[in-house]
Amino acid sequence: MLNTYSPTKVEKKWQKKWQKEGAYTVDLEKATDPFFSMVMFPYPSGDKLHVGHWYNFAPADSYARFMRMQGKQVFTPMGFDAFGLPAENYAIKTGVHPDDSITSNVETMITQLKRIGCMYDWDKMVNTSKSEYYRWTQWLFLQMYKNDLAYKKDANVNWCNSCQTVLANEQAQDGSCERCGTEVIQKPMTQWYWKIKNYAQQLLDGLDDLDWPEKTKLMQRNWIGRSEGVNIKSKIKDFDYEFEVYDSVPQTFKAQTFSVIAPEHPIIPELVKGKKNEKEVLEFIERIKKLKATEKYNFDEHLEGIFTGAYVDDPYGTGDLPLWIASFVVMDYGTGIVHCSAHDERDFAFAKKYDIPLNPVMFPADKKEAEKIKNLEYCYAKDPEGILEQPEEFAGRKWGEVRGDIIDYLQNKMKIGEETVQYRLRDWSISRQRYWGAPIPIVYDPEGKPHPIPEEHLPWELPHDVEFKPTGTAPLAQSKELIKRTEKIFGKGWTPEVDTMDTFVCSSFYQFRYLAEGSTKEFVPKDIEKKWMPVDMYVGGPEHACMHLIYARFVTKALRDFGFIKADEPFKKLVHQGLITNQGAKMSKSKGNVVSPDEFIDQYGSDVFRMYLMFMGPFTAGGDWNDTGIKGVDRFVQRIFSLFETNIAKNGKGKGKSMNTKLDQDSKEVNTKLHATIKKVSEDIPRMQFNTALSALMELLNIVEKQDSLSFEALKTIALLIAPLAPHLAEELWGQLGGEGFIIDQKWPEYDPKQLVTDTVTVVVQINGKVRAEMVVPTEISEEDVLKMAKDHENVQKYLSGKELKKEIYIKSKLVSLVVAG
Repeated sequence: MLNTYSPTKVEKKWQKKWQKEGAYTVDLEKATDPFFSMVMFPYPSGDKLHVGHWYNFAPADSYARFMRMQGKQVFTPMGFDAFGLPAENYAIKTGVHPDDSITSNVETMITQLKRIGCMYDWDKMVNTSKSEYYRWTQWLFLQMYKNDLAYKKDANVNWCNSCQTVLANEQAQDGSCERCGTEVIQKPMTQWYWKIKNYAQQLLDGLDDLDWPEKTKLMQRNWIGRSEGVNIKSKIKDFDYEFEVYDSVPQTFKAQTFSVIAPEHPIIPELVKGKKNEKEVLEFIERIKKLKATEKYNFDEHLEGIFTGAYVDDPYGTGDLPLWIASFVVMDYGTGIVHCSAHDERDFAFAKKYDIPLNPVMFPADKKEAEKIKNLEYCYAKDPEGILEQPEEFAGRKWGEVRGDIIDYLQNKMKIGEETVQYRLRDWSISRQRYWGAPIPIVYDPEGKPHPIPEEHLPWELPHDVEFKPTGTAPLAQSKELIKRTEKIFGKGWTPEVDTMDTFVCSSFYQFRYLAEGSTKEFVPKDIEKKWMPVDMYVGGPEHACMHLIYARFVTKALRDFGFIKADEPFKKLVHQGLITNQGAKMSKSKGNVVSPDEFIDQYGSDVFRMYLMFMGPFTAGGDWNDTGIKGVDRFVQRIFSLFETNIAKNGKGKGKSMNTKLDQDSKEVNTKLHATIKKVSEDIPRMQFNTALSALMELLNIVEKQDSLSFEALKTIALLIAPLAPHLAEELWGQLGGEGFIIDQKWPEYDPKQLVTDTVTVVVQINGKVRAEMVVPTEISEEDVLKMAKDHENVQKYLSGKELKKEIYIKSKLVSLVVAG
């Protein structure tokens, strides 16, 4: 009696064997053909692995396994992004100290991750909350400080009242905290920043050479936001304040009729002091600040303003510009003051609302439309074909052609401007007023001056005698141990920095620490880094496009400039996994549609669960979960196992028995399909098109099951093709065949193009260009015979009946084209 496949028994067996024999431990130094494959490491925030984790990790592992069977020495590490809000919020909710909860959660997740059967080299695991890791987070801060890329300044920051911490712009893109959804407010606070803006152009230029999704590269380009224009020298009339105004559209400078200033600008109280409307202006400012603090503020919708009573000195010979406070002006872009014209949609709408005079200077060639522009019926902006009327020197020239000449005119003739480049990208605020993070390695002398902590004192450990729940003040400020430690080392009156670092600092360099193998002496061995970096394949979600992915690029380029690494980019190729839904909706506890992987693994096994996820649809698109679908994949696995059991029972085990050994002893149909499947799977897995690779294997199974027996080579090839997609099953089949070593270390099969030639082909029949039939015909059929078959075909005859056949064409082995009249 033949055995049935028992996934629980088989998977435990092979996982134990892989671990015992170090099947996935990589000698980084000895590798001759290295391939670095990574997934974004998970947050151990309290929940077990969910389907989203599985969909990220398992298919990426199948890709890595395929690369190993290509002869690559594949390194696939795993770690835990254990600092930051997710872990701290869980600790606050449960009342368990973050260190204790993280330790427990990591152990649970390791157990779950091992059930997937991934090729993780656990000897090189990292945990960002352990002091042996965050000493390097602190070391990185010191390098930034040493190289003048770290600084502290007062600024209005994004503040989440619920999480009681500062958020980076990237973490509050829609006006709410990305973690808890609370409305973000603006709060003045002293923060540490890293000068990512210094690398804006490098970050922009480097995107061209990356094998990343174009959408992600576009998001980074827009986030960096390069803009070319002119800085115009300006001065507020009868007020001792000179400034520059950035103009990205200098062609229409003569249209500028008023200026606007950000409500948060520090000169406003002094500017309106003693004026009749001083009280009204100050009240307006406070109201706008509260508006921004309580709403998901939309700069285009909230066009509110008030006149300051002041003017900007006439910069262009067109008259002084009234200075308005406008709700839509951003303080941290340029100088917080902007000149406005009739040729900007928002400026136009603001001016119309407050009856501010406008002076259009560019018009369309159509006279009727030009008249509408003169009458201010609508805003005419940024049309390359627009014709300028002012200044006179450029009258009659097109907007799209005159930019360079206008810049030269402002810079060299009028001498009021200077050509410049600006970026939307802002420096990275890394300070967080939370407990669970890497302490910033800075201490302050009795005069309040900051000093870097010497490296000999790293790790500067996180104290435990604190209240980690949010109070509005930095938790580390409450630590007596930290204060005592600081004074003991540095002297009486010295105080520690009490902010911790943004968790994205921890994840900005973890790929290098995987390669360091826990070294406490160097950040990463230079010879190892040179051999393995950049990461060859990185898999993770697109939501990190303007956060982790841009920060990691910045840190890599900075470390390169500091001389610690050679790599210019962290991740050579990037793939985003799709979203797994349930009944068409994103899985969430509130909707009650979360699928627990553990339940299905217990029933069907890891391989079935893995393959079902990959079979649901294209990896980058995701798919909709269906309990029925997984049963089909389970039957597929059972059928494969039965195929091997049956053939081995008939013919014996391995080459040494009576089993046929050569593929040419299989039928022509089997050989052709087998080689076609090798070709298909070999093309699909590198493209991460796992669903179509599995479809090809299922089609192959349908054919080979019908055979009385299969050769050893046919069975061996089937096992090899399955190996990346169902690793436990493949190892079991390999063992049944008497294979030596692990199947993952075998050479990937190659197809023979000659074997792809079939005895029959499918020929399409068209009538007047429309497909009317398909015919399976012998490869060497004559033109006369194929045309006769086409005209005799039932579906074709009804379109020929009663009509004159004008022309008939045969393209060998592909197409019959018939042309009829009437």
